[in-house]
Amino acid sequence: MPVKKYMRRGTSKFYFLETIAAGTMIPTRTELTAGTEFSEFIASMDGWTVANNEIETPDMADTYDSTIPGSDKADSSSFTFYEDEVDADIEEMLAKGTTGYVVILRKGDVPANNSMDVFPIRVASQSPQYTADNEAAKFVVTCSITSRPVQGAPVPAATP
Repeated sequence: MPVKKYMRRGTSKFYFLETIAAGTMIPTRTELTAGTEFSEFIASMDGWTVANNEIETPDMADTYDSTIPGSDKADSSSFTFYEDEVDADIEEMLAKGTTGYVVILRKGDVPANNSMDVFPIRVASQSPQYTADNEAAKFVVTCSITSRPVQGAPVPAATP
């Protein structure tokens, strides 16, 4: 079966939600709509994945260094944003110490599609980038992932 390939840029959507009521960390459509979509401000991003810290388990019976799954950990995660010359909305929303949720709709806003990831975060730092190069002004927001993220959750149904 051929794969229907797509490009994340222009498709994926990124939201910041201050709260999610459900203990499952899956937002309702009302919570998602009340959040702030910040996709258009993103110049680049790093992390936003979960990796396993494998445990090495070599033994004297073999020269092969085997491993077993260990604990999971979110990679160091950050966004590089374009800085608005007038407004500081994103800087204020994601100020150092802010807690909330980064919600990523990987395949866009497609209700019931299992492509929503939810990362509980606390903003660790926010730093402007200075350069003399011919490029737009940017700043970097680094986020600590405070607990296990939800990955592959269904996008909430659209409000009728």
